[in-house]
Amino acid sequence: MRQKIAVSLLSLLVTTCTSIGPGTVPHDRIDYGTSIGNSWKEQTLLNIVKLRYADMPIFLEIAQVIAGYQLQSALTGSFTLGSFTANLIDRLTAAGTATAGSTYTDRPTVVYSPLTGVDFLRRLMTPVPPSSVLFMLQSGYSAERIMPIMLDSINGVNNGSNRQRRLADPNFTRLVELMREGQLAGAIQIRIERPKDGAESSVLIFGPSKDPQLATRGREIKEILGIKPDLRELKVNYGGYSGRGDEIDMMTRSMLQIMLEFAATVQVPESDVVQGKATPGLIDTPGAATVNGPPLRVLVTDTPPKDADVAVQYDKRWFWIADNDIQSKYTFTIIMLLFSISETGVKGAAPVVTIPANQ
Repeated sequence: MRQKIAVSLLSLLVTTCTSIGPGTVPHDRIDYGTSIGNSWKEQTLLNIVKLRYADMPIFLEIAQVIAGYQLQSALTGSFTLGSFTANLIDRLTAAGTATAGSTYTDRPTVVYSPLTGVDFLRRLMTPVPPSSVLFMLQSGYSAERIMPIMLDSINGVNNGSNRQRRLADPNFTRLVELMREGQLAGAIQIRIERPKDGAESSVLIFGPSKDPQLATRGREIKEILGIKPDLRELKVNYGGYSGRGDEIDMMTRSMLQIMLEFAATVQVPESDVVQGKATPGLIDTPGAATVNGPPLRVLVTDTPPKDADVAVQYDKRWFWIADNDIQSKYTFTIIMLLFSISETGVKGAAPVVTIPANQ
């Protein structure tokens, strides 16, 4: 009897001492990642909508997530063994009591960092580096999406603008088509040069091709950009067109400019435009130019939408992107990726969080 009780107590104590941390990783990592990703999407869409309403975009970044767990167990008991009861000698008797209890606590710590002041100006209003445009192309993202989103002009050839109601130069449209064809054929390559003395630079390379059609398209690209036809390697710079025939000059957009471009296409109630609550968008202006660049259809409704990929509420209305609108979802994903590339998140000194040792 004593041995059985001792074994039971030992087993319970061993169980309470088992670590609970490893078992939380599989579900917590996915759950936290999903929640952070969804909130990031909602924050981005909300800020695009707010710009349509001439409201200030606000970014609150999640700097740290610390999941703290605590398991406390307690076991108390008593045991007596005797061969007598009062004054009467009797057979051997035993009596005992036991009490067990445990407390499980999940205490997560989430640290937020607002994007304000200098961080806002530097990371949201600084143009995306030309190297990021090339890296996106090299990664396989279509030139038909990347170039209309990220470029304002290239070697003096202007892209269209939704917010400025400016149509794209026909040469820009043709250039995008040719770059996409070069992507698919593997005829365009990128190299990053890091000299010991000097700034990092990007180089666009037109690879040799035995295909006469590809060679013709390469010459057409150089003709549109005003580049010498015999050059194969071209240094890519940020800035206005210098007029030189041996380099490519890109005027890239900042993340704020990119958001403003798509804000002009957000669907809003006509009454909000008439009352002056929202700025007139491209699709609200009679006789306006067609929407430039890849589509991002943001719909509006008075009730929570069904089958939405992402939805946010602003001024008592719901703005959303349909889950079955794959083109808009793809465009929105690129915008989200560009936020990471342009380092719009707060990258200053990380906050110090102290967690008690018993958690």
